[in-house]
Amino acid sequence: MSETLTTARRATLHRRVRFIVGFTITYNVIEAIVSVWAGVLASSAALIGFGLDSVVEVLSAAAIAWQFTRKDPERWEKVTVKAIGIAFFALAAYVSIDAVLALIGQKDLDHSPLGLGITALSLVVMPLLAWIEVHTGRELGSKSVMADAKQLILCICLSGTVFIGLVLNSLFGWWWADSVAALVVAVLAVHEGLEAWRGDVESPFEGLEACRDDD
Repeated sequence: MSETLTTARRATLHRRVRFIVGFTITYNVIEAIVSVWAGVLASSAALIGFGLDSVVEVLSAAAIAWQFTRKDPERWEKVTVKAIGIAFFALAAYVSIDAVLALIGQKDLDHSPLGLGITALSLVVMPLLAWIEVHTGRELGSKSVMADAKQLILCICLSGTVFIGLVLNSLFGWWWADSVAALVVAVLAVHEGLEAWRGDVESPFEGLEACRDDD
């Protein structure tokens, strides 16, 4: 599909990518600050980890931003995809260590309305952003943009697990719930990191779209 793009259309898509990564970086910087602050106030390792995950997402988006400020973005495709793969591995390592330490420490968490608010907001913002980025990446035929979209999908998963963990802790005192769920996200991050490293990057919505096409 990317071979049939006109020069004007390609330029439009490049501007859209720059807007997406600019918004992603801005939002995740704010998310990181709020989440770490809320985590410190509530003594929540999961929230602090969620905030630091936002830093990893900023690095991934920054790699895309760098690529699309080059004169020939396609030339830097492989380097950018591998950089995003490394970001996936870093995320998996941190989430795993953070979750295990939280489980070992068995530290009670305080109720965090601010933490619930920022994770709930991410569950609204990130799916929309990921959907736009996936369609832009598919039209461009850009594996790096698709890989960055998968980073957003992981953010959605992590937002959901932290949100559920905070809710379960607030309602039932289940302090361990978000740490267990975070370990599942870490496994997914390793899988996606390996795919990005090999350059085997497809749409994270491919399964849903295939079902729709079958219908």
